[in-house]
Amino acid sequence: MNIECPKYINTAVLLLSKRGFDAYAVGGCVRDTIMGNTPNDWDMTTSATPEETIRTFHGYKTIPTGIQHGTVTVIIDGNPVEITTMRIDGEYTDNRRPDEVIFTEKIEEDLSRRDFTVNAMAYNNDKGIIDPFDGQGDIKRKIIKCVGNPDKRFNEDALRIIRALRFASVLGFDIDNDTAESIRNNYTLLGNVAKERIRVELIKLLSGKNVEKILTEFKDIFFFIIPQLKKLDGFDQHTQYHIYDVWTHTIKVVVNCENTPIMRVAALLHDVEKPSCFVLDKKGTGHFKGHPQKGAETAYGILKDLRFSNAEIKDICDIIALHDERPDGNKIKLAHLCSDYSTNTLTRVMKFIKAELYAKNPNFIEEDSKKCDTALEQIEEIKRSNIPLKTQELAIKGIELLDIGVKSNQIGINLFKALNAIIDEKISNDRESILGYIKEHLWDE
Repeated sequence: MNIECPKYINTAVLLLSKRGFDAYAVGGCVRDTIMGNTPNDWDMTTSATPEETIRTFHGYKTIPTGIQHGTVTVIIDGNPVEITTMRIDGEYTDNRRPDEVIFTEKIEEDLSRRDFTVNAMAYNNDKGIIDPFDGQGDIKRKIIKCVGNPDKRFNEDALRIIRALRFASVLGFDIDNDTAESIRNNYTLLGNVAKERIRVELIKLLSGKNVEKILTEFKDIFFFIIPQLKKLDGFDQHTQYHIYDVWTHTIKVVVNCENTPIMRVAALLHDVEKPSCFVLDKKGTGHFKGHPQKGAETAYGILKDLRFSNAEIKDICDIIALHDERPDGNKIKLAHLCSDYSTNTLTRVMKFIKAELYAKNPNFIEEDSKKCDTALEQIEEIKRSNIPLKTQELAIKGIELLDIGVKSNQIGINLFKALNAIIDEKISNDRESILGYIKEHLWDE
């Protein structure tokens, strides 16, 4: 099989081969191309040492990005290419990175240290595909399988545990039996992995076509990463509106909701505090009063621990806090929520609520789904109508209130009250209406 590499990769291979070095495209780019997908990036490996690589690309910009492990980044036609010297890894005493590397000129030795067979392939135009571990066969079989002994691979680099789950989810593959058993035996090694690395893999995993199967079959790994989720497993909701336990419901919501990181992570965490808020009434019906707000507080700590950004945390926690809102056709109430949060947030919330309906009892979907659609239409109307949702959007400046007797420390509260009156359709957003309304009331606290 011939692989059509980008021109800049062929340039790199040619320059290295002219200097007497072997060079190959390697890893995920080879896998993706074989599968008929477009690679996100192209990595290379070579028999040249880092110093020889730098000399070979004299005249090009080179960056010693990981030179202690053999990696040099070369900018070719504006494209950054990571070129790593073929190597054999030494001991991994921290379950993450080798203590030392030994450079080699044998591509098979380099491929033998890699994580999974589907990633342990190399290619150049002269030699074709180098595939000593039958990665092509595992692609056809749709299998994620460790190169060699899976216990050894995962003890070398524990991040590979969640990477295996991510690849299976994203590619729609199964996990080889021995590899799966090793994951279940070694997942506590993830405690040695930086939280931000886990976050990156988790986000990708949640976007995968096979996410439902992975969250179901490997739930213990997710309960280790986020211990607060464990109590959801098998928790009976005791309500006619739900036909699944809380963890299964959670998985269904992840699958149903919009495939963006914000929505998928919100889905994973949205019911994290349902068990702690559970009350069983005299009729045997379960209630979970306050679980969205408490869940948002818990999610905040989880997301901080996983090193999500402040903006991401706010977006996710807002969805969780509002996910039990039930649209009732009241446009004014909806406008107030848009004012408190934003129209973008409320759009996400309504889409989330609609997605969650399909993880409940199907007998209650149709009517509530229509209400969500109505709410989404109303949010678009609110956007088009130019109703002010923030005090900064009022047709008056705060300093103008001083002329009617409003003290400087009371400007904020008076503008806020006027804003609410406009949203409630009591007054118009014009200077005279706002001044008249404030003059009539003059709030001082």
